[in-house]
Amino acid sequence: MRLFVGLGNPGAKYQGNRHNIGFMVLDEMARRHGFAPWRRRFQGETAEGTLERERVILLRPLTYMNDSGRSVQEAANFFKITPGEIAVFHDELELPAAKVRVKVGGGIAGHNGLRSISAHIGNEYRRVRIGIGHPGVKELVHNHVLSDFAKSDRPWVEALCEAISDNAGLIATDRDSTFQNKVHLTMQAKGFTTKDDNGIA
Repeated sequence: MRLFVGLGNPGAKYQGNRHNIGFMVLDEMARRHGFAPWRRRFQGETAEGTLERERVILLRPLTYMNDSGRSVQEAANFFKITPGEIAVFHDELELPAAKVRVKVGGGIAGHNGLRSISAHIGNEYRRVRIGIGHPGVKELVHNHVLSDFAKSDRPWVEALCEAISDNAGLIATDRDSTFQNKVHLTMQAKGFTTKDDNGIA
């Protein structure tokens, strides 16, 4: 069994924020793979289904970003899921827009959602880092993450959510490198490239 956590803030005013791309990815995943309807529990919302014959629980914490760890810990305890069986999908300032990287453990790079999760369950969970780009200067970061994606961003955001969702079974079965490559190639095929597309995704 796996727990896939999408990070974001609840409520309509945050719905289109860059900080909410984790929610967007899980919504697309639930749609594309025919997961059961969302239900309220664990201070969040969950949907259950299977990916590559692996049972997967999707979790959107509704505690606001800074307290995401409480919801994750409740769900993990209930299902007896270890940190190594948890994947957190979140926005990443340090990656170019539309880029995806996967890693286990590591730093939190100032991300309050990751800070909360690490405080509650430790650090050895998988992070699916979804690039939203950096505004260039530190003073603009807060407004950048809590602003909606621009209209011009929507095509790549939709394409990326679809590509991540279509290949999510690879994360559920620990094939992280294959997942990164497939998402990268899909985005490239759709014409969405970034300035560092010389390397692998």
